[in-house]
Amino acid sequence: MIVFDRVSVRYTAAPALAEVSERVPAGEWLGIIGPNGAGKTTLLRSAAGLVAHQGTIAIGGRSATQLRRRALAQLVAYVPQLPELPPEMTAAEYVLLGRTPHIGYLRMETRADRDICAGLLDRMRLAPMAGRPLGTLSGGELQRVVLARALAQQAPVLLLDEPTSALDLGRRVEALELVDELRRERSLTVLSVVHDLTLAGQFADRLLLLDGGRVAAAGAPASVLREEVLAGHFGPGLQVLTGAGGELVVTARRTGPAEAGFRPPAPGR
Repeated sequence: MIVFDRVSVRYTAAPALAEVSERVPAGEWLGIIGPNGAGKTTLLRSAAGLVAHQGTIAIGGRSATQLRRRALAQLVAYVPQLPELPPEMTAAEYVLLGRTPHIGYLRMETRADRDICAGLLDRMRLAPMAGRPLGTLSGGELQRVVLARALAQQAPVLLLDEPTSALDLGRRVEALELVDELRRERSLTVLSVVHDLTLAGQFADRLLLLDGGRVAAAGAPASVLREEVLAGHFGPGLQVLTGAGGELVVTARRTGPAEAGFRPPAPGR
């Protein structure tokens, strides 16, 4: 379980987060949505111990600010938007870094550590790339390698900041399906920032809508993904439709002049 109690963060005079409170039970997937600059990334970075904050963040009943870095890394795995990717490091070496919190000081990784990483590379369909330098991988392949490294930590809380932005739609669904599969296998608590509202509604158990650093709405996807709720935060062009399987589909429509009146110029003019 992870609990945010009146968490506030300031970078400038305007708050990045303003007294955000939320309780995420163990094993739940919370999708964090909101317009640009809403405070979504700041919330995750606060939980990962990367941003100083006021208020309290408790993980498994323990205050995050009172945990040593190593202990926090054993509880929380964080996938940032822009991870550091040394181009000469191989995919296998990079994923193995996820085992660092479990390897004692001045000790080497074990066969078990390597097997865990190899299994994740295989499940991510990256086994053929294991020996390739990161600098030779595509954006989508890199994103899957980063996700595999986070999963290698085997932390009970997984923080994902747009983990599939470099993937095409099919691969996005595939990657999120894998996260969901591992969540159920390991009872992971997942907090993910997702800009694709349709995918957020399909995978998250609940949604937290932030705007201006404050909680604007929270609840089941069906209660948050409503046009009257989203319009005030994402603009009036959003439509919420119901798919053939009953899933919610969030799309955007034009709000400007209709295209029907457009006529291309005549040749030669």
